[in-house]
Order: sequence, then C-alpha cells, then structure tokens
Amino acid sequence: MTEIKLIYFAWVRERIGLAEERVDVPASVTTVAELAAWLQLRGEEYAYAFENPAIVRAAIDRKHVKPDALIAGAQEIAFFPPMTGG
Repeated sequence: MTEIKLIYFAWVRERIGLAEERVDVPASVTTVAELAAWLQLRGEEYAYAFENPAIVRAAIDRKHVKPDALIAGAQEIAFFPPMTGG
C-alpha cells in the first residue's frame, strides 16, 4: 500500500464531505481511473461523487492528467469537476 494525499474540489468535495484526506492505496491500483473506481467502493458518498467518472478531472502533483495516468510516486492527487472559462 502507498499513502497518497487526496484533495477534493467543488461538488466532488461537497458530495464526499471532505476537502482532503490521506489514504492507503492498494498496490493493485495503478492509474487515476482505477483510483476513482476504488474510491467508489469506500462508501455511498464516494460512489455519489464518482458516479460519472468520465466528467471528474484529476491532477497529480498539481499537473492535469488523463484517467490512464499512472499514480506511482504521486504525493498528491486532486479531483475536481470540469471547469469553464469566461
């Protein structure tokens, strides 16, 4: 297991009920998409936050990444909804 700091923004944070947490991620979880799927199993609030994982965005160590990005070596992973500009 690897401990990673997770940060949640906007409605992802609201649905989970936490701004951030540290979790021990199983070695079998290797990508952002797998992490989101694993988080869904942690409880109803996580399942709700990640019910449509295709729209939840992620950043590893403050760099935007795609769902297939590897999480090995990550210190921090943030999840947030799509952003719009204006």
